[in-house]
Parts: sequence; C-alpha cells; structure tokens
Amino acid sequence: MPTSFATDTDRLAETAGFVRQQDAATLLPLLLPGLDALELRALVDRCRFSHAALLVFPPAPEALRTLLAGCALPADVAAQPSVVVRDRLAARHGRDPAGLDVRIVRPAVTGPDGTSRTVEVFTLTVPPGSDLAGIAERERDREHEAHLAFEIEQPDPLVLRGMCAIFARHGATADGGGYNPHEDGTVFYFTAPTGTKAGYRRVELYAPGDHRDVLAAHLDEYRARQSAETLLRLMTGAWTTQALAVFAELRVPDAMHTEEGAGAEALAQAVGADPESMATLLRYLAMLGLVTTGRDGFRLTGLGALLRADAPDSMRPLALMYGGPFYRSFGALGHTVRTGEVAFEHLFGENHFDHFARDPELAELFDRSMAAGSRMFGPLVEHPVVTAAGEAPGPRTVVDIAGGNGALLGRVLAAHPRLDGVLLERPHVLEAARRALDAAGVGGRCSYREGDFADVPPDGDVYILSRILHDWDDERCREILRHCARAMPADADLLIVERVLPTDDSASLATAWDLHMRCNVGGRERRADHYARLLADAGLTLVGRTPLPLDGSVLHARPAGVPHPAGR
Repeated sequence: MPTSFATDTDRLAETAGFVRQQDAATLLPLLLPGLDALELRALVDRCRFSHAALLVFPPAPEALRTLLAGCALPADVAAQPSVVVRDRLAARHGRDPAGLDVRIVRPAVTGPDGTSRTVEVFTLTVPPGSDLAGIAERERDREHEAHLAFEIEQPDPLVLRGMCAIFARHGATADGGGYNPHEDGTVFYFTAPTGTKAGYRRVELYAPGDHRDVLAAHLDEYRARQSAETLLRLMTGAWTTQALAVFAELRVPDAMHTEEGAGAEALAQAVGADPESMATLLRYLAMLGLVTTGRDGFRLTGLGALLRADAPDSMRPLALMYGGPFYRSFGALGHTVRTGEVAFEHLFGENHFDHFARDPELAELFDRSMAAGSRMFGPLVEHPVVTAAGEAPGPRTVVDIAGGNGALLGRVLAAHPRLDGVLLERPHVLEAARRALDAAGVGGRCSYREGDFADVPPDGDVYILSRILHDWDDERCREILRHCARAMPADADLLIVERVLPTDDSASLATAWDLHMRCNVGGRERRADHYARLLADAGLTLVGRTPLPLDGSVLHARPAGVPHPAGR
C-alpha cells in the first residue's frame, strides 16, 4: 500500500472515530474556550453535532471504496462532484479547476447517543506520478478543508443572530457562507478562535430554510475581514519578489529534488546560508507553492523547479532581474507617476540599455532574462506565416531584429529545417548568440548582422520584432517600423510579438507590464488599434492577430497595399 494511501486511511479512520465519539455538549466547550454554563446550554439546546469533514487523495476513483471500507465506513455511497471545494483548491494552488477531479461522499455513522451522523469526505484523485502530489501533500499538512459542523434545530432569525453573536464573542470569525436552494438550507462558516482545543480550525453552522437576511450581516463581516487580509497580502508583494530572487540567487532550487526531501540545515550548508533563516524562507516559499514540506524535509515542486539554473526555459534570470535592478528602480515608481519620467533613469542616471551595456554581467543577465520568457513566443514557430515560409520551394530567410541571444530564432530554425536566419543585434550580444545557436545545431543556417534598427537587412521573407516596440515611445516605434518597411520586400511579412492591452478593464498581464515599462524603460504596452495606427504611419498594414501564452500576441503586418494572400 502506498504511504500516502495509508496516511489517508489513518486520517479518515481518526475522523470517523471522532464523529462516533463526540457530541455538542462535550465539543462546544473545546471549540469555544470560555463559554459559560448559560451560553453552552443555549447552544446545546438549539443545535446538534452533525459531521466532521476532511479531504483525501485516492490514486483512482475506485480506490475510494477501499479507503472507506478500511475505515469501517459504508463503501456503497455515491460520490457527487464538489464544485465549491474544487474551486477553493484551484484558487489556493493556482490550478485550472477543470483539471481537478473533486468529489464528495457522506457515509453515515452512529453517535454515542444513537443518533445518525455523517463523515463528509471530499476526494481529489491523484494518480501515481501526477503533478497533483504536491497539492495533496500541502493539503494534508494544512487541512484547509477539514471542519466541524453543527445543525441548528428549528432556527429563527433571533436564534441565528444569538448563536452567531456567541461564536463571535468567543473569538470565532466569519468565514463565508451561503444559501443552497437545492437543499433549502443556509450555511454560516467560521474560523475557530486561536485557543480552540477541538482540533479543527473551521466550523459550519447549518440552518434548514432560507435565512439570507441573517446571512447578509455575517457575510458583510466576512468581506470586511477578507478585504483587509487581501490588501495586506498585496502590500507584502515585494516580500515575494525578494524571496524568489534570493531563492534563485543562492541556487537553492539546484540543491533540491522534487522526489526526495532535504532539511533546511542541509540546504543552508549546501548553499552557504544561515539554517534558521533558510528554514523561514522555505516555509514562506511553501506557502507560495514553490516547495512542499513533509516528514523528510523540503521538496521542490514543479513550480519551484522553473528556477533551476539548468531547467529548460529557466526563469531564474527573470527572478534575478526583477529582484535586482528593476526592483530598485520600481522603488522610485512614485517619481514616474508624478513626473512621467523614467524611474530607472532617475535612479541610475542613464537609460537601462546604456546602463546594462556598460556592465557585461548585467547585460548577459538581461539577455538571458529576455530568453527566459520563451514560453510566450514558443507557439510562434507554428504561425501560418512561418509555416508557409518553411514549406515554400526555394530558400526563405527569417530576420530577427534585436533578437537577443537568438533563443527565438533558434526555435524557428529548429522547427523548420529549410529556413535560414539573420540575427540583427549589438556587437556584445552577437558572440553569445553565436554560441547558443551553434549549440542548438542551427548556427550553420544563421548569419549575423551588427547594428541597430537603422541597419535592418533587406530581402528577408519574414521579419520578427519580439518584445521590442513596448520599450519605446510612439515616435521611436514609428521610426523602427519605417526602417522595417524600407527593408521589407513587397511580399514579406512582419510578425510583432507583444502583450496587447485589453480594450476593457479585464485582467491582463499587459496591464502590469504597462506600469513596469513606463517605470523601468520609458516604453509602454498598447492596444491593438494603437499598434495598427503606428503601423499605418510607417506604411504597413495590420492584417491579423494571434494569441500566445502569458497574455502575449502575434501581430501580423504587411506592406500597405499588398493583398493578404490566402492561407497566410
């Protein structure tokens, strides 16, 4: 039997035993320390202990029956989807709800007084080797979904308000709730007080009937508390940036494993850090989902593994950049907002391109950080324009303008063996690009051009501007696009990779990057119609837009007056 399955069997057996043994009279004083005799009597006379709940992780749906039978619980109960718990798990762990198979069963047990109760069992199927194993481990450790439930008998508004007031008076805080029209019942959730001795942190009061008038006040209290917590978490966002940067800078991910745990002291020794501070950092990162904690210590999650130096498409350079130079300049965001000037230039006395060019280490870090965002432009290699060029008879050339260390061009050439490439870049970048493209096995099909935007080579078939225009103001963008238009043959295509601002107030990474660009570079993100106007001013026409990951887009442009060929 897998260790995790045995652990869930023990947890479920313990919960079932708890439900069989407890009643309201003994449980409420443990739950709410400080209850006096009158308050306890008022609660006991009006509610009964109905169930305890927990979340378990069978390796397959059919394993649930084995789990229930192993705990002497009825195994023939039907499992139903649990949308509420599924969505809470998805929100906590940053997952797509559609990828979480969460269900609920309520096997019956008998209490000490002969009354019928249930064990509310939520299940998340975690197949062997699944990347959901980290979620299961964290949930077992934190027991977010475990709770106690009391059913209020013959409730009325006065009784409900009185019971909520008693809970609040003894330190329980509102934690949401709702009315279920299918059951015609109203649920009031609470977080147990700090000093609770019941072993559970969440409590449910269930009242048959529609009591949304009383629930409204309860939810108002919950929203007020939640708003304060949300704002506090937002205020501490800088702590997350620095925690990720330090984690990456010390190369802690490189010293960790995803399948085998390690203690904080051993990890601190491996990277030359203070053991107690390392433990604190790892606990914080566990809260963010980059590591997990268990009996064998700390393990790296798939999310944390993205910060390994040797990970494919490693995001370590981004963590170092956002936690380093850009972190410092973002501290002067107020200067940008007040004056419209670039905070980076205000802080460092020069624009970030010149500043990085004078420091080889910073320049290399910047180029690697740009390549680290390759997840956004990965699907570009399948764009119809690139595919058509790669399948056309005769030689075809892709020109990557200011293409950094060649990461994008290398992907294009590797996916289309018949294409040749030209990389236009600054001299100090080209040498690193040569090495990278040679290592990728495509260097023999690539030529290199030293220069800037005024040196865009002619006679290409596909031109690429990947995350370039957002670095500049409108006038400089028009100038760059005019250089492209002059170099492009009449039948050439231009592909522009950018994050495009939404036309409404919907959430988008482009909105965040708009602030970042203004503060650190002096550029900005733009809407699609804004790019269309800039292109038109340069003699180009926007003919299409294709979405990319990470809120990116490919804008397809051609010389003005040239018809858009079918299938392109």
